[in-house]
Amino acid sequence: PFKSLDGVTFLEEVPIQVQVTEVKRFTPTRVLNPNLYTIELSHGDFKWKIKRRFKHFQALHQELLKFRALLKIPLPSRIHSVKRSFKGRKLFHGEHIPALPQRPDALVKEEQLISRKLEFLEVSHISFIQDLGPKGIEGLILKKSGGNTFPVCYWCGSNSVCYRWSKRCEIWLVVKDSFVLYMRPEDGQVGTVILYDKGFHIKIGTRETGVRHGVTIENLCRQVEKNCSTYRQARWWGHSIDEFLFGQDFLRENRHGSFTPVRENTTSKWFVNAAGYFDAIADALEGAKKEIFITAWWLSPEIFLKRPVLDGNMWRLDHVLKRKAGRVKIFVLLYKEVEVVMGLNSEYTKKTLMGLHSNIRVIRHPDHMPSTALLWAHHEKLVVIDQSLAFLGGIDLTYGRWDDSQHPLTDVGSVRRSPQHSPALSPSLTHTSSLIRDKDYCNFILKDWVKLNKPFDDFIDRYKTPRMPWHDIGVLVHGKAARDIARHFIQRWNFTKKRSGATCYPCLMPKSLSAPMVPAEYSGKSTQANVQVLRSVCQWSIGTKVHEESSHLAYVSTLLLTGYRETITAPAWTLNTRLDTVRGALRVLWSLGYSERCDWSGEEDLRHMIGARQEADEKKALFLHCRTMCRGEHSIIERLKCVMADCWIKYNCFCGLRTHADLDGRLVTELIYVHSKLMIVDDCTVIIGSANINDRSMLGKRDGEMAVVVEDTEFQPSVMDGESYQAGSFALSLREECFRLVLGLLGDISDPISDRFYKEVWMVTVAENASVFSCLPTEAVLNYPAQACTELKKIRGFLVQFPLYFLSEENLFPSFNLKRESCPSSCGHRLFEPLMAVFSFASCYMCCQ
Repeated sequence: PFKSLDGVTFLEEVPIQVQVTEVKRFTPTRVLNPNLYTIELSHGDFKWKIKRRFKHFQALHQELLKFRALLKIPLPSRIHSVKRSFKGRKLFHGEHIPALPQRPDALVKEEQLISRKLEFLEVSHISFIQDLGPKGIEGLILKKSGGNTFPVCYWCGSNSVCYRWSKRCEIWLVVKDSFVLYMRPEDGQVGTVILYDKGFHIKIGTRETGVRHGVTIENLCRQVEKNCSTYRQARWWGHSIDEFLFGQDFLRENRHGSFTPVRENTTSKWFVNAAGYFDAIADALEGAKKEIFITAWWLSPEIFLKRPVLDGNMWRLDHVLKRKAGRVKIFVLLYKEVEVVMGLNSEYTKKTLMGLHSNIRVIRHPDHMPSTALLWAHHEKLVVIDQSLAFLGGIDLTYGRWDDSQHPLTDVGSVRRSPQHSPALSPSLTHTSSLIRDKDYCNFILKDWVKLNKPFDDFIDRYKTPRMPWHDIGVLVHGKAARDIARHFIQRWNFTKKRSGATCYPCLMPKSLSAPMVPAEYSGKSTQANVQVLRSVCQWSIGTKVHEESSHLAYVSTLLLTGYRETITAPAWTLNTRLDTVRGALRVLWSLGYSERCDWSGEEDLRHMIGARQEADEKKALFLHCRTMCRGEHSIIERLKCVMADCWIKYNCFCGLRTHADLDGRLVTELIYVHSKLMIVDDCTVIIGSANINDRSMLGKRDGEMAVVVEDTEFQPSVMDGESYQAGSFALSLREECFRLVLGLLGDISDPISDRFYKEVWMVTVAENASVFSCLPTEAVLNYPAQACTELKKIRGFLVQFPLYFLSEENLFPSFNLKRESCPSSCGHRLFEPLMAVFSFASCYMCCQ
């Protein structure tokens, strides 16, 4: 095997230790070669076993003798004359070289000896890669073409006869501690990577495989069927794989039905809004050593990661990737949108990235026709560095996402007029230090993005239209949890590569959990916690036979186990009645809290939809939100009323986020788009990801999603309902940061379920802000500089109350006359991304878009 393989196979200057550990004798069946030797080999830190008979030693010995003898015969081929020119001078001391060779040129190829040696020792070019873990069993084996099923002969009914006459190919099979792969023996190119999962198992023999001496390796995504020369060899393969399965984490049933277990003592860091998130990603990309994985619902190559832009294009995403591509391999998975509905222009993104460097590979998925994937999307947002550092959450690397804690409405610093004051700009920055440039300045409620292939052109007037701020949450995890996220990307990549027929792209292999991980350098505070990776995947998105909805199950179980407080923030709070488990868990939780007279309260943040500028989309978003929250017998509030009548209002307050600014001498106001998907429970447990609280994100059979549940292991003194309480460092710091941002507070907010906080802080802030925003602009304000500015001073934070009964007697469901209505409402629409943030203080903090 590997006759055309270039590169180093063995570790340099490291000897191979060989020891015969067992000898078995089979005289009745093996007359000429009765002895079977078990040989243990070690090469550095790698150890493995092989089984050989005398004939194998004899064949290798003869090959070595032949090679040694033929070295003394210089041949006239150009390759060998160059290789042996120096050796020939030493051996023959200037004697004339024969005009014709005494043996055919093919008999003296050096590659032949190398191939025989690798086959004898069961070694390949990936055997001693430290990142892939310890060495397992390897070797040549016959594979049935297609690898799906063995056909039955209609003439004789014999599986073995059919298999004998079916097309077979020789492959080199490699077993590692978390996957099995096979390669082409000719060049070592990886054909398929089979990851260990809950469905992984081995079948051996005629009874289980239907083929004499057959071996079947199967997981939830793939089945590969092979044929061995003897039953003993088949049993040796099966036994060796079972014995080598260090990846038991992926084989057993894990909590929430996740494909990975809980990873203890994982370094984690949260980000509120994209300013710090983008900055950390820029530093991580710059520090990448081997590989970068990126997947996104939407990606814009020209986005700036560090702002203000003071170093030219140094920190623009495409420049960062081009700079790293010379030494690092970069793999990008993009969602292939339905162009008639969404103008993401992923084709432009693919062409732009692949034009930067040959080490940047990009695949788009899915191909919509013919497929039910027409209705669903890859909604994950991931950046993975060297399979050791992973960023995820609700933030795409694209236009309109960058924002900071000030949520500025205006930015005219990039044009030639004098800049207006913005609280997010420091006094030292001049008008050339623009934070929000080109198409990043957007208000998609007024106008959607156009001409994405011209990224440096503004598409709305900065002097007439305020931008729409974007509120979001991201998280960074390190270590084994990052390896789990990388494993998800690798599974998606390999499936998409095979599905799209991209043979020029390589298969990816996950790094071993036992491989050393380079310590990450963090800017800012990080926390040690227990982390579990969650996702929503199915056959169309990742090729698995059984769908996974661990994100959904984690929300439900975490809510039902809560004790004091919860906070939820999610973009699409639009559950259908047949998938009411999350909403039902909240209802049960709130009902129990009322019946037991527990101290808790709930606030939900929604965007005001008054004066909708895209009427159909706005009406449907408002309809779906209100149907879930307050209208109809199946809504949350109506169900709560059945238990506690009108007392529900003491525990819940639906709110929105809004801000204001001065734009070229005019007072402007706009809502803040709440895109975060976050839940904080008891100041100890946090769920952050890309999954909205709706059917298409939670069911697992629809959109592809990714999230993590973070459980604190480091605690600090806090207060809950007036009593001392040990709160988790990660969860508490994140909740306090969110509360300070939306409330505009710098004081003590450690006890969010006390009456003082709920009534005197939260409700007062909501009422005061709402009263100001609802009256401006109005005819009552006759003098802008005086009275308007006086009113604006009353505003604190961004919180305003959402009008639950706005247009309550109107039919808000829009008519079916737009292209966006091509997706049925039962799909749990995300085409218009409803805007909602939920702050619920019953036992958890939820934030919903």
